[in-house]
Amino acid sequence: MTTSTTVLHVDPGPLMPSVLTPPISKSDAQRALVLAHLTGAWPLSDIQDEPEEFLPADVRVLRRGIEALRLPPGPVRDVDCADGGAPFRILVTQAAVTPGARVRLTGTPRLGERPHGPLFDSLREALGPAGLSLTQGAPWPVELTAPTSTGEPVFRVPGAQSSQYASSLLLGCAALFLRERRPWRVEILGALTSAGYLELTVSWLRRFGFTVHQTEGRYEVAAYQAPERAPAMPGDWSSLGYLLLIAWHTGGSVERADLASAHPDQALVRIVEQVGLQSQVGLGNTLRLTGQARGGLVASGTECPDLLPTLAALACVLPAPSTLHDVSILRLKESDRLEGIRTLVDAFGGRTVLEGEALTVHPPATRPARFAMDSRGDHRLAMVSATLSVLSGVPLALTGPECVEKSFPGFWRQLERTGVRLS
Repeated sequence: MTTSTTVLHVDPGPLMPSVLTPPISKSDAQRALVLAHLTGAWPLSDIQDEPEEFLPADVRVLRRGIEALRLPPGPVRDVDCADGGAPFRILVTQAAVTPGARVRLTGTPRLGERPHGPLFDSLREALGPAGLSLTQGAPWPVELTAPTSTGEPVFRVPGAQSSQYASSLLLGCAALFLRERRPWRVEILGALTSAGYLELTVSWLRRFGFTVHQTEGRYEVAAYQAPERAPAMPGDWSSLGYLLLIAWHTGGSVERADLASAHPDQALVRIVEQVGLQSQVGLGNTLRLTGQARGGLVASGTECPDLLPTLAALACVLPAPSTLHDVSILRLKESDRLEGIRTLVDAFGGRTVLEGEALTVHPPATRPARFAMDSRGDHRLAMVSATLSVLSGVPLALTGPECVEKSFPGFWRQLERTGVRLS
């Protein structure tokens, strides 16, 4: 966890409609960067042309890691993954399938605490007999030497905890298919958590020209034909979640909202229909929400875990309780987001009830005059706290606002476009 003493005061005074712009999707960009590296489409113009200060930190981390893997074979390549869970997991597999690569990966203490064992075990099982060496410090560094040959073309990995393991391995299958010209597959053991993110990976593989066969719990990369052009990069649906709710409250709209995206957090558009909000599509992938909120909402961490904090912020201003299911996955993020949500609701004067995997959010009968929140170094907790401030009109004192760099460096500038005052 990153600690900070910086306090940002968010004053949602007189607000005005505005067209709000999300960053490019870090989930999409990470997958596209790997596939561009593998297929020869590197560099991707959509990412290269994005101003550096607007690029999510996780995208910058992964790009640096891929650039390190593209260097000629030689000395150990050092890769700092910072706090990026997805970049780290993706890069571990890409390093393992880069013949002869010697890589030393490091990251923050919090990243080291997050679970990676199932991914490491899968790589060792599949590539260990061919010579893969993968060792872990306490928790850093993770040191890896990749084999120059392979054996049985299959990775087996548990589906619990995170779909990032399967996504990382499936991108590894693409690399191995191009190298060996034989099908490689991922077999998922048990139920898969956050399956939408694996479907996003499959979608990007197909956009880059790979044939992916799917059966129950089995994904096989079976063929490749180069597409005519590299796919375009959509806006980030996780960031669009905050912006859409802010635009709804201020009478504005958002751009870069690709409704054809496979991103799991696009579920926001459907979930808010439960409370009477409707989406309206405009020209050029612009989108707005209209309607007056009523009742409470229901959502699941199995479908869209990164969206749950955003929905919890909305739940605090709804007229009835809301329930978030399958919430234990939130404990394994950049912070313990389940406790972060409960702290936010409590700070706002509401209350939560946790029963097993279900968290019920009861909005306050009376809103506070102001509230305070510590981001705990977690970008999503910082942005949902500010979103709640805007939705409620209640000033916020936020400790640790700089962590938004991880996924949405321009978030505070977007808030200022609506009239929010920051000090």
